[in-house]
Amino acid sequence: MAEALLTVMLKNLNSLIQKGFGLLWSVNKEMEKLSSILTTIRAVLEDAEEKQLRNRAIKNSLQKLKDVSGELDDILDECSAEASLLEYKMQRFGVSPKVKASFLSCLNPKNTRFRFQIAKKMEDVSERLDDIAKEREKFHLHEVVEDPKHVQVRNKRDTGSIVDERQVYGREEDKGKVVEFLLESNSSNSKDRLSTYAIVGMGGMGKTTLAKLVYNDPRVTDHFDMKVWVCVSEDFDVWRLIKAIIESASGNACEASDMDPLQKHLQNMLERKKFLLVLDDVWNEDEDKWEGLRNVLACGSNGSYIVVTTRLEKVASIMGATQMHHISSLSEDECWLLFSQRAFLNEIEKRPSLVKIGKEIVKKCKGNPLAAKSLGSLMYSKGEEQQWLLVMESELWNLPQHETSILPALRLSYYQLTAQLRRCFAFCAIFPKDSEIEKEKLIHLWMANGLIFQRKHGGGRDGQ
Repeated sequence: MAEALLTVMLKNLNSLIQKGFGLLWSVNKEMEKLSSILTTIRAVLEDAEEKQLRNRAIKNSLQKLKDVSGELDDILDECSAEASLLEYKMQRFGVSPKVKASFLSCLNPKNTRFRFQIAKKMEDVSERLDDIAKEREKFHLHEVVEDPKHVQVRNKRDTGSIVDERQVYGREEDKGKVVEFLLESNSSNSKDRLSTYAIVGMGGMGKTTLAKLVYNDPRVTDHFDMKVWVCVSEDFDVWRLIKAIIESASGNACEASDMDPLQKHLQNMLERKKFLLVLDDVWNEDEDKWEGLRNVLACGSNGSYIVVTTRLEKVASIMGATQMHHISSLSEDECWLLFSQRAFLNEIEKRPSLVKIGKEIVKKCKGNPLAAKSLGSLMYSKGEEQQWLLVMESELWNLPQHETSILPALRLSYYQLTAQLRRCFAFCAIFPKDSEIEKEKLIHLWMANGLIFQRKHGGGRDGQ
């Protein structure tokens, strides 16, 4: 987001310069110097943001840049407010462009407190930004010429319990083990009214996909009286989860708002039923929260099961999992099937020169299905051999996974986007995980924050 902030500040700063307010306040030189420094820094930001992953000094430098940028943003806000006030006075007095300069000279605040405060602040910020700008040579940062062509990712990850088994590879054995455990446990007349089974694995390994396969298996459907699927994510709010379980089970919206009627409604639905509840993507480590939900759920028939997917063994332990299934990596052949399905669609024979490079890219996915699918979608839009070689030889593959929660392959997909698309993508982090984002609202937020701008089309009409 540093690049986005600098872009907006440059736009505002240059606007003040063009309107002559720098001359008015006798800070034109400071403003022009700031504009030059910001332009220099922005030119190498893309290179810096990529290299910070392997260089802590660059990461610290970017943090300093963000801190100073915040101060400069406040300064420009002050200037913009003062400029708006002066423009209002000009409009009020009906000042024409011909007498604008003389009118402004009458209002010239160069000897006022405001002029000295702004000048001093700009001088201080300029010195700090200048030091940061000089570091580009020490860090060997280079300007990145952006490819105007943007990448189109063709496939998006499914949500909910629906799965297309034709697009799943290498999970038959995993599915068989989980299904077998659930059926055998239930057929042995278990005395446990409610048990928990955990599918554990790192991000992108296909925990959710495996849970979907199990959930939709006909043997599982026949064995349980009721099946419910709820995506949990980071918001383990008991009230929200009870409501979501009721709505998933009934297929209708739940109007109750107080906790007690919600609890009773859910227990009435589950009572004397052997149910399967999938809680997908659980991060909660608060045992009290889990206990609050489990107490409500412990009302079904013996043999009811909760299947939870999580990245953390600690979460599975807190939820009292009687069994943990650690999901394994896919084989190289299975990864290739996932990758080629998206990279070539049904035209692999038309691009033989790219197959060998593609198989080298797949090796670096290290059995991670999400990485294979994402990179496959990415490579579909690249038709030249050199573009494929750049991805295969990227240094990002050497980034240790323990240094970041974002897989190197997915980080690579991120850096394949244009700078503007990366800013827009990063902005979406303000939304809670798994929340629905309205398209028009998101576009308006991008525009309000200066991430995208309107442009003129032919005929004088505005467009995005």
